[in-house]
Amino acid sequence: GRPIGQRTIGPGLAGIGEIMSVIAEENVRGGSVFKEIDADDEDSQPTEIESLCMNCYQNGMTRILLTKIPFFKEIIISSFTCPNCSWSNTEIQSAGRIQDQGITYTLHVKSKQVDMNREVVKADSATTRIPELDFEIPPYTQKGCNGVLHCLLTKSCLCLKATAPEVAVKISEFIDKLKKLKEGESGFTLVIDDPSGNSFVENPFAPQKDEALSVCNYTRTPQQDAQLGIKAEDEQEEEKPSNDIDSMRNEVLTFNTNCPECNAPASTNMKLVQIPHFKEVIIMATNCDDCGHRTNEVKSGGATEELGTKITLHLTDVSDMSRDLLKSETCSILIPELEFELGMAAVGGKFTTLEGLLKDIKDLIVSKNPFTCGDSSTSDRTEKLKLFGQKIDKIMAGDMDVHIVLDDPAGNSYLQNVYAPDPDPEMTTEKYTRTFEQNEDLGLNDMKTEGYQE
Repeated sequence: GRPIGQRTIGPGLAGIGEIMSVIAEENVRGGSVFKEIDADDEDSQPTEIESLCMNCYQNGMTRILLTKIPFFKEIIISSFTCPNCSWSNTEIQSAGRIQDQGITYTLHVKSKQVDMNREVVKADSATTRIPELDFEIPPYTQKGCNGVLHCLLTKSCLCLKATAPEVAVKISEFIDKLKKLKEGESGFTLVIDDPSGNSFVENPFAPQKDEALSVCNYTRTPQQDAQLGIKAEDEQEEEKPSNDIDSMRNEVLTFNTNCPECNAPASTNMKLVQIPHFKEVIIMATNCDDCGHRTNEVKSGGATEELGTKITLHLTDVSDMSRDLLKSETCSILIPELEFELGMAAVGGKFTTLEGLLKDIKDLIVSKNPFTCGDSSTSDRTEKLKLFGQKIDKIMAGDMDVHIVLDDPAGNSYLQNVYAPDPDPEMTTEKYTRTFEQNEDLGLNDMKTEGYQE
């Protein structure tokens, strides 16, 4: 096809409208919108847009390149130069898809050597807080950044400025306190709250659990959806047709979406399925005709159970790998012998086999880990994760005696009993009462089911 770089838009200030027109044109051509940077690809040329210079108000040139960072997400790189006054500016904007849920990272910083060197990805939409200093950086007031925690605090110090003398003194005192925290003189708590779900704080102890870091996924409020541009604040809910369960069981529903890998238009199929000896679930499968990527996800079709469920399976034979398994999005996975724990939000809902689940875990922790490649990788971390992947391979081959624990506070996960209807001697199922924190994660503490119209 024709290189994008041969197209010029102008005159006037280059804005989001011009960028979206470039993306729409690439969608019409059928090609991938965001391509990896390749010196041999002649089509990977920037788009040139004649734009207004905000320094001298003469026309300059903006170059826009749609690309993607390996193991991370899509970005828009824009560079402006003005030949009249020589003013220039470069900016990077996130173009990745907004996640289904928001995310909150709470890090208790105790060690300068470990915690200050954590990799942190902070999106533009994220709010950064340090409760000990009553310090908060609202969303969109600081550009998104990718680096270690030490660099994030340094940028926060540089953003604090004042013109009034009396205010400047107070800010100077505050910056001194922030610098002391940066140097590790005392512990503090860092909270990154991102409704888009595109921020990240590294766990340097992976695949083991990080006791200093807690991760919480949550459903966005209508105000947060409006802030992200997903839904207008005054948008009214459309009238929904009546649900016909019988017709839904026999029908495959299809809706349009975007591919999570190349962001090209794709379609998702949805089907209501009855699992024997369990309950109904919703299986969703996405297939991208552009890049060939395929993915599937399982959602619970029923209500949250009154009690949580903890399923423990002792692996005694390689045939256990063929057991059917339903992991809901609220289920955590534990392998005590490896001191491994995978939180409820790390892997979405899946209907697969036990072997398929272990392969997904290996891919997530080892193969697709962004901090094992490039400048972010260290030999110790890479070697530790490689050893973990070898242990997963031994488990799938039946060469390790381990236990697999599925802990689902919502009670919507399932592991096949191959001896059904008789009890399975190698599997135990425990029902338990959820804690307050688990009910909080599931959004049940604030849910009112009786007298809510009063």
